[in-house]
Amino acid sequence: MAGGSPAPTVDDVRAESQKRGIDFYFAQFVDMYARPSAKLVPATYLDELVEEGVGFAGFAAGEMGQGPHQPDLMARPDLNSFTPVPWQQDLGRFACNIFVEGEEWPYDPRTILRRQLERAAAKGYVFKIGLELEYFLVRQKRDGSIVIADPLDTLEKPCYDLKGLTRNYDFLSTVSRYVNELGWGNYANDHEDANSQFEQNFTYDDALTSCDRAIFFRYMVGTLAQQRDLIATFMPKPFGHLTGSGCHFHMSLWDVETDQNLFLDEDDPKGLGLSELAYQFIGGLKRHAKAYIGVTAPTVNSYKRLKESSWTQSGATWSPVYITYGYNNRTQMLRIPGPGRIEDRTIDGSCNPYLAATAVLGAGLDGIDNKLDAGDPNSDNLYEASEADLRSAGVEMLPANLLEAVSELEKDEALRESLGTVANTDGLRQDYVDYFADVKRGEWRRYHEQVTPWEVREYLTRF
Repeated sequence: MAGGSPAPTVDDVRAESQKRGIDFYFAQFVDMYARPSAKLVPATYLDELVEEGVGFAGFAAGEMGQGPHQPDLMARPDLNSFTPVPWQQDLGRFACNIFVEGEEWPYDPRTILRRQLERAAAKGYVFKIGLELEYFLVRQKRDGSIVIADPLDTLEKPCYDLKGLTRNYDFLSTVSRYVNELGWGNYANDHEDANSQFEQNFTYDDALTSCDRAIFFRYMVGTLAQQRDLIATFMPKPFGHLTGSGCHFHMSLWDVETDQNLFLDEDDPKGLGLSELAYQFIGGLKRHAKAYIGVTAPTVNSYKRLKESSWTQSGATWSPVYITYGYNNRTQMLRIPGPGRIEDRTIDGSCNPYLAATAVLGAGLDGIDNKLDAGDPNSDNLYEASEADLRSAGVEMLPANLLEAVSELEKDEALRESLGTVANTDGLRQDYVDYFADVKRGEWRRYHEQVTPWEVREYLTRF
C-alpha cells in the first residue's frame, strides 16, 4: 500500500488483512542506530493501535532521547507502510511514527525525515531515492569469529560469479520472490565483489517509502538467513581483505505537482543528462560531504571500508574517499550512472536510512538555495591519481575516521537545521546533531579503549 497510491484508511487495511488472513501486526520503529523495535499487536486491536498507538519504555528501546524516568513512547502506524510478512502469512508490519504525550517525538528518525521532506515539499520538491543494499552471508564459529557462508566461494574476483549465484540460488530467489510479492520491483540479484557478498535491487520511490522498505529488507534478509543457520550482515567491512558493503543512494528531485524529474535535462552541455538544479544539488553534496558522512557512514567500521588505498583481494574497494563527481565512473564519490539521477557511493549499510536521507537532502537543498557550483565533472581513475595531483586540483578527502567526521558534522549549520532541534520531557533542548555527536563519541571511546590483536603483535616486543 506504499508509494504513490492514495493513503489507505483503517477500513482498507482491515479488509486487506482479513483477505490475507493476518491476525497480528508488528508495530515497528527504529532508534538512531536503525535497530528495529516492535510490539506484537492482535489485528482485533487495529483501531486502538491507529488512534492511540502502543507504548514503549523509550530508554529501553535504544537511542531515542529518553531516560528511564520519562513517559512512554507511543508508536502510531503509518497505514501507508502496511507490509504483509511474506514468510509468516498471518503477520503484517507497520512502520510507526513516535509520539510522547500526544506530540511528535523529535528524536524519532522517521519523524526527522518526514519533517525534512515537508520542507522540501514546501519548495516544490519530492525527494526520490533508490538504495543498493549490499550484504554478506557468514557463519559464526564457536570462538565468535566469522567465516564466509559458502566455503567454495574462493575466487579472487568473484563479482557476478555464476557458480556462486547457483550455490545460493534458493536463498536469493526466495528473497527476490518475497520482494516482488510486496510490489517493490526486484529487478536484479547479483554476487558482489567479495566472497559470499550479494546485492538485490528494487525500484526507487519517494524517500520515506524507500527507507521504510530498506528497514524491512534488512530485517527480512536477516531473518531468512537465521532460518538457514547463517548471519546476513550489512556491516560495512566484516573482512579486512575483502571489498566492503555499501548502501549506495540514487537520488533525484521531482516536481511536487507534475511528478516530473527535475534533475533530468537531455540537452545538458556537460553530457551527463543533468539539469542546473541537479548540479546545484551536487554542489551542496560536495560542500557538506565531510559533515554528512558522519551520518551516512556512522560507525567506526565504516571508515575501514572508506580508505584511500584501492587494495582489496579483488583489486578495488569501490568506496571513493575523494569529494568529486563525474560520469559513469565508480571511483567518484558522486557517480552519474544515467541521466536525471545522482549516486552517492560512500553511504554504507550501517546507516540509519531515515537520518542518511535527511542529511543528503539537507546538503543538496542548501546547494540549491545558495546556487552552489558543482565544478567540472571528473573522468579520472582516482585510484591511480597521486595525492599531489589531487591536491593541486583542489580535490578534498572525506574524514579518515568517525571521530573526525563527527567533528565536521558539529560545525555544519545546514545539517543542524536539517536534522532539527529536539526537546525531551525534562525540558532539555538541543540540536539533534549534538545528541548524535555525543552518542557517536561514546561509540568511538568504547572502540578506542580496546586493545586489538594487531596492537599486541605490533608492539608487545618492539620496545
